[in-house]
Amino acid sequence: MRTDSSPGDLPAREHLPAGSAGTPVLDVVIPVYNEEKDLQRCVVRLHEHLERTFPYPFRITVADNASTDTTPRVAARLESRIPEVRSRRLEQKGRGRALHTVWSASDAPVLAYMDVDLSTDLNALLPLVAPLISGHSDLAIGSRLARSSRVVRGAKREFISRGYNLILRGSLQARFSDAQCGFKAIRRDVAQVLLPLVEDTGWFFDTEMLVLAERAGLRIHEVPVDWVDDPDSTVHLVRTATDDLKGVWRVGRALGTGSLPLDRLARPFGDDPRDRDLTDVPGGLARQLVGFCVVGALSTLFYLLLYSGFRSFSGSQAANALALLVSAVANTAANRRLTFGVRGRGGAVRHQAQGLVVFGIGLALTSGSLAALNAATSSPAHSTELSVLIAANLAATVLRFLLFRAWVFPDRRDGTSDGTSSTVVASHTPAPAQPSYATAPARQGPRHPQGSPLPAATRSAHDNAHDNAHDNAHDNAYGNAYDNTHDTDEFRARDAADRTWGDATMQLQPVRPHDHDPRDAR
Repeated sequence: MRTDSSPGDLPAREHLPAGSAGTPVLDVVIPVYNEEKDLQRCVVRLHEHLERTFPYPFRITVADNASTDTTPRVAARLESRIPEVRSRRLEQKGRGRALHTVWSASDAPVLAYMDVDLSTDLNALLPLVAPLISGHSDLAIGSRLARSSRVVRGAKREFISRGYNLILRGSLQARFSDAQCGFKAIRRDVAQVLLPLVEDTGWFFDTEMLVLAERAGLRIHEVPVDWVDDPDSTVHLVRTATDDLKGVWRVGRALGTGSLPLDRLARPFGDDPRDRDLTDVPGGLARQLVGFCVVGALSTLFYLLLYSGFRSFSGSQAANALALLVSAVANTAANRRLTFGVRGRGGAVRHQAQGLVVFGIGLALTSGSLAALNAATSSPAHSTELSVLIAANLAATVLRFLLFRAWVFPDRRDGTSDGTSSTVVASHTPAPAQPSYATAPARQGPRHPQGSPLPAATRSAHDNAHDNAHDNAHDNAYGNAYDNTHDTDEFRARDAADRTWGDATMQLQPVRPHDHDPRDAR
């Protein structure tokens, strides 16, 4: 996405860095309001599932949205009994406010949340966060509307959910399938830049976050889920639907006026490190050609209508000049916004001035064609005039595209001329290698899925294979880290605003669920 403000704040997407031992890789937030009955059961079940299946350190954070019952005491009791559980008290209600607050303060590189009723089957949790850990995606959502999802809920909620997603597709051109499923995850480096742009503090928080991420070109991974409706849900459907429609109108208006700085979320071209050495790569040529042709076709029709109207009370030359002038201003504005993706008011006057110069060249071509026609015949038919003008405008259109692309809206790579910046070439200085998560000896030997110990010979082979794989991974990581500290690649994308988040340079080393330091006070 090209803008007139600044290059993106996000670096190229990579495998998450390995932090110091004890730092959780995943932080699962459970926003609650007056959930004293279900909270303990939910947290215990989630903790048991993560401890049994998740291969990295994790944390569960209970975000209390100003509950008035005993929910805070239940959360505090869980925090004292389970080392991986934390509780956070907010004095104001709002699911979006709770997620924004906890995610902004978390140190985990992957942030997730789920509803306290655990309507979504927990087997989808690892597939949800795996693309974020690997660096493949920026956000991940559970989808109840995917073909392979299995959903149990009433007809009323089914109708509301599908109707809401149709509204999003029709009004905001959303392409994700399910905005309101309470089962989502985001990379922390993305959340740092994305969350300040999200205004909603209630149920529309999810939708607004996804729409902005999609419009900025971030990658959203969808996971089909098994979902069972909670018949005791306290969500007020009418009020929530009204607030959501207000949010759709607000976000749609902001996107239409270009007031959102989505350029902050731009990713460099190519996540493969080899792509960063590419220079002089034309950015978005095919898309620009399609957009320019559509705008050009509409501008030509607009021009012909204007010419026919002006021709009724003026000569052909005056009608042509007036029609070209009006259509040229509209054409420049449309191409600026739709074809070349320039948003905001910065540079708009200069772009229009340059567009008028391009208009002057088109005027010379079309006026010269009319002069040649009048020299050839004294009284040309109106249809003949239109045919000549169409041919001249086709030639002027090709020249206009070339001038727009190379002069009016150039893909500037130095970022010093008009404030625009290309994200094709980036600059990167690898960070020193960070320590990987420590792996303590396993409590017991490997087991069959049923729980019985493996035979001695099989267990010995398993242990040897595991040790060899661990040694190879350690040697490769050390060698790569050593090589990286001696290489410098030019990488012009800015660091994330908060530099304490670190640079993504190291791959995570898997840790078995129970293999952690007993002194760790997570």
